[in-house]
Amino acid sequence: MFIGRITGSIVSTHKVDSMIGQTLFVVEPLRVDEQTKDKLKPTGRTFIVVDTVGVGVGEIVLCVQGSSARYTEQTKKLPIDAAVIGIVDKVSIHESLIYDKSEDE
Repeated sequence: MFIGRITGSIVSTHKVDSMIGQTLFVVEPLRVDEQTKDKLKPTGRTFIVVDTVGVGVGEIVLCVQGSSARYTEQTKKLPIDAAVIGIVDKVSIHESLIYDKSEDE
């Protein structure tokens, strides 16, 4: 499992039948800044994920990869390797709040 920021969306008009109607996003994994430990910073990598919870560009999300991406009712028959399974509200490290969704709004 990892957290990341939705940075874009993908439109694909030609795909296998099981993927019709699925919403695809580009997500960039985030990590805790190792020096200051007071913020999340991008890793420079990207993944394509299937949305299962109704996310939007800019949101911080919880993602799963591999076979875990196919453990939800919506994804169990999809040929996918990554899925969004939650929207992150807050992140705390060592009792310090380093991300709060309400501050992004």
